[in-house]
Amino acid sequence: MNFPGVLEAVLDFLNCKRRRHALVGALAMACHGLQRATGDIDLMLDFETQADTVAFLESLGYETLHRSDGYSTHIHPLDEMGRPDVLYVTEPMASEIFEKARTVSFAGRAVPVPRPEHLAAMKVFAIRNDSSRTFQEMADIQFILELPGVDREEIRSYFVKHDLEDRYDEICRIIEVS
Repeated sequence: MNFPGVLEAVLDFLNCKRRRHALVGALAMACHGLQRATGDIDLMLDFETQADTVAFLESLGYETLHRSDGYSTHIHPLDEMGRPDVLYVTEPMASEIFEKARTVSFAGRAVPVPRPEHLAAMKVFAIRNDSSRTFQEMADIQFILELPGVDREEIRSYFVKHDLEDRYDEICRIIEVS
């Protein structure tokens, strides 16, 4: 996939429209130090941006495979254009994430990336909504919990919120053993 080209086009669109955005998913994890293969670009945007963003991606030749209030996924007939997945967030969570994101250089562009704690919250939410994602998400959360200075109690609160506290305890046991 042509990550720099796709990212540049989407970021230019979002910046021109003055839309808040952040890089999430595997690429955001890479910005925090966890490298793993991925074939897509995951972005987080304000919910109000959804209609404009979907229309923009479709103008580039992307087909919208799925669209709901909180998520859209797109695919292009050319493999190098990849598969952008977009998460749409509402207030007050949007401001919490976007205001605390840090800007990193990715593919030659300045891109906001959420705090590790917020990435963990997204992963807990993913586990709750799709148990088939548990293994990968738990591995990512374990990595996040081992980052220096991370707020473990904040991350624990996301597990508690989604009635997954036993999963948090499981990760902590693994970390203590290693």
